[in-house]
Amino acid sequence: MLGVAKSTVGYILRKKEFTGELGNSKRPGRPRKTTVVDDRRILSLVKKNPFTTSTEVQNTLREVGVSVSKSTVKRRLHESKYKGFTSRCKPFINSKNRQARVKFAEKHLKKPAQFWKSILWTDETKINLYQNDGKKKVWRRKGTAHDPKHTTSSVKHGGGNVMAWACMAFNGTGSLVFIDDITADKSSRMNSEVYRDILSAQIQPNAAKLIGRRFTVQMDNDPKHTAKATQEFMSAKKWNILQWPSQSPDLNPIEHAFHLLKSRLRTKDPQTSKT
Repeated sequence: MLGVAKSTVGYILRKKEFTGELGNSKRPGRPRKTTVVDDRRILSLVKKNPFTTSTEVQNTLREVGVSVSKSTVKRRLHESKYKGFTSRCKPFINSKNRQARVKFAEKHLKKPAQFWKSILWTDETKINLYQNDGKKKVWRRKGTAHDPKHTTSSVKHGGGNVMAWACMAFNGTGSLVFIDDITADKSSRMNSEVYRDILSAQIQPNAAKLIGRRFTVQMDNDPKHTAKATQEFMSAKKWNILQWPSQSPDLNPIEHAFHLLKSRLRTKDPQTSKT
């Protein structure tokens, strides 16, 4: 008549016979330590300062007479879809840079795949012997990693390092050139002269290998890239150069390759910059 299983009917009848009740019994377990108001306060603290720690939240609650553990604070945040992530490290971008980046995005938004396949991405990176990854935990929701309030600024340091130039394209990675290997008589400095030597030796062979005859070279606005001598050199070569917005290394996909390289190097535990 009711459309339920016989076992369900039997369970209900037995429950009525032994307990005298039909309602669900009270579940065992520890009472909830926070009220709705406390939960809102925890969420508010994290929204105001995503870099606040569970210990700091715990101390703030204690000041208003609420004593809870750090685990409780974390559980309440998890219930609101907040999780602890390592903040993304991004360069500082002022208003002018932001506008330039938006214009760049609008200009290239609908470029066909073939356009991106013709680009030779280039950049230099410093690989420190003792790498401080600068990791800092931040409370955020999924999909908000690049929100400015959830990112930290990059800091360069390290005891002993090597400077390297590299390139890549859609079809794969190109050469990795260590500056020390080509600056024996130039004070081991990466300047406009050294940069031109690298471009002269590396661009054409790598472009031919990875792309073909028609290619576009990408480089950022580092002073040695924009130096007059460098500009005249590239003009003489008649290379097509991708105009790049300032303070935008995060737009360059080669940064992912550098990140992977440095992550793997950390597992090798090199003892000197020469190894």
